[in-house]
Amino acid sequence: MIAIKERPILFSAPMVRAILEGRKTVTRRAVKGVGLKWLEEFTPGYVADPANSLCPYGLPGDRLWVRETWVADAQLDAVAPRELSQGEPILYPADGAVRQSGCSMISPGKGRPSIHMPRWVSRILLDITEVRVERLQEISEEQAKAEGVRLMRDGSGTWVSREGPGRLVTPWTTAKEAFGDLWNSINGTDAWDANPWVWVVEFKRATP
Repeated sequence: MIAIKERPILFSAPMVRAILEGRKTVTRRAVKGVGLKWLEEFTPGYVADPANSLCPYGLPGDRLWVRETWVADAQLDAVAPRELSQGEPILYPADGAVRQSGCSMISPGKGRPSIHMPRWVSRILLDITEVRVERLQEISEEQAKAEGVRLMRDGSGTWVSREGPGRLVTPWTTAKEAFGDLWNSINGTDAWDANPWVWVVEFKRATP
């Protein structure tokens, strides 16, 4: 039996909520390093599956375990992630969920960055269903929706790119515009206009 390969992937709190709500089933990440060199030197203007083998996020059939902001008990604030007992309760600020493993959390501690999340703390596992490479602005309206942007709750028919504290912000007339704004918020001003090559990784929720 071939072992399933697992890799970590970081998501912000709004994107974690979008995954949990079933609104996000794809992610786009800028192509860098060897992958970018391969595209620029050997396949100018061409998108093909052979580049998929260079994807740092894996291939169809592989799995991604999600890293997100997390919180352990306050009494453990000085304890490094690698030294925590796997029986410790964990709070996930994205939606307020708590992992109880026999012990109850006395008082939530400091927020811990997603990059420092150990595998055992992760609560979301994703099965990769498709990997391809394309230019960022090639994204379709349906794909933009699958990236997790959402319609405003007021029934106006406008799209929003990000969530603020207790509210939705930045309305747009299309999901693609909303996604472009989201991309800029993550990657910097004018990142959308740069139209970089991106890995398109489609996925579905799996059982941890």
